[in-house]
Parts: sequence; C-alpha cells; structure tokens
Amino acid sequence: MNQEEILHIAISVIGISLAFSLFRFETFSPSYFFIVLVTVGLGFVLHELAHKYVAIHYGAHAQYRMWTTGLFLAIAMAFLTRGGFVFAAPGAVYIYGQVSREKNGRIALAGPMMNLLLAIVFLAVAFIFPGAQELAFTGAFVNIFLGGFNMIPFAPMDGQKVAAWDQRVWAGAFVLFIAAFIGLSLV
Repeated sequence: MNQEEILHIAISVIGISLAFSLFRFETFSPSYFFIVLVTVGLGFVLHELAHKYVAIHYGAHAQYRMWTTGLFLAIAMAFLTRGGFVFAAPGAVYIYGQVSREKNGRIALAGPMMNLLLAIVFLAVAFIFPGAQELAFTGAFVNIFLGGFNMIPFAPMDGQKVAAWDQRVWAGAFVLFIAAFIGLSLV
C-alpha cells in the first residue's frame, strides 16, 4: 500500500465513523464515536483489504480510492436525517487487469466473508469480556449488516458479482447473513 492509498482509507474511515456517530445522537458523542470507529472502521477497512488482497492473489492490481462525494453525502445525510438514513459509500477497491467471472466473484465475496468473520470475532469478545459487550455487540451487528448489505445482487454491490459467477454461492452467502442477523437479534 502506498501513502496515498493509506490516506484515502484513513479519511474514509473517519468520514463514515463520523456519519454513523452523528446518525444516532442529536449531538456528537466522543465515546460513541470511538465505538463506531472501532466497529465500522475495522469492518470497512478489512472488507476493502480482503477485496484488494484476493485480487492481488489472482494477479490483478488493486487499489482503494475514496469517493469524496460519497463521504460528503454520508456525513450530510446523517447530520440532516438524524436516525433516518445514512448513505455510506466512501470509496471502493478498483481492480485493474483481466480476471475471469469466477475470480471476480471470489474477489467480491472476500469482503462480505471478512465481515462475517469479524462478526464472529466480535461475538466471541462479547462473551469472553462482558465489560466490552456494547462495543462487541455493536461490532457484530455492524459487520453482519455491512456484509449482508453488500451481498444485495444489484450493481455495484458485491452480491451482483458473486451472483453473476455462481448463484448457488450467492444464495448460500446471503442465507448465512440472514441467519446471522436473526441469530444476533435473539442474543
């Protein structure tokens, strides 16, 4: 990763963390911003890096680029709607080079599967460290939501690329996220 890419990721993480922390409260809460920074930030960064490194594994060049308009919209909508809606599209990993439909589907699947793995890790933290339950359950929910939302089978979402490669893989992954969401709501 070069310095420009690191800067783009850092700005994106701070921007979406600010948006999600403004979304919940009337005024800015530093403690909630920290929870969002850890949960949303970690989920977002590792989701994008999973795409990047799977693409590199397949011989493509991949680089994260922030989308300034998306960051602005996320913060503005969170501030203006306060609990209504956050449009979180701070950027994406751009892949350069030829990859097959299968490899493109696997690259797309890597991000949501990273979110599912992170949700499991956050749940483990909730049970191992009861004092960190607010952070851990928030992290589990955020990552299930991020991964599941990205599996929607419409462009430009990851789910569209996975479904174009193999609809059975897409359906299996989508069902996993629905089951995880239902399971988490029962905890």
